Amino acid sequence: MTGKPSGRIGDTPIVGAGTWADNQTCAISATGIGEFFIRWAVAHEISARIAYRGDSLHSATQSVVTEIGAHGGKGGVIAVDPRGAVALPFNTDGMYRGTIGPDGVALTAIYAEELRASSR
Repeated sequence: MTGKPSGRIGDTPIVGAGTWADNQTCAISATGIGEFFIRWAVAHEISARIAYRGDSLHSATQSVVTEIGAHGGKGGVIAVDPRGAVALPFNTDGMYRGTIGPDGVALTAIYAEELRASSR
């Protein structure tokens, strides 16, 4: 977050808000305005929607990121489920993100465009 106060600690190190891993549902790493991610327990909420409602990884991540955005929360998540599916939703102008699939090809993106093969 640009211009954050010195010493400010956000949501990322808080289990349930900025990070979560469960072998049955997903692993999450979040970034953004931490206060919103803490209030909504974003990482755990995504896992709970998969576990208890049967949401897909894509549906759970997109809906939670959209919902916090409606309340002023900005940010996104990087998520992977036990089968290797990846979801990378965000509600900001851009979010640095990338994946490497079984073929070993690295895909990256910053803005809303689809992930593209990285030039080496």
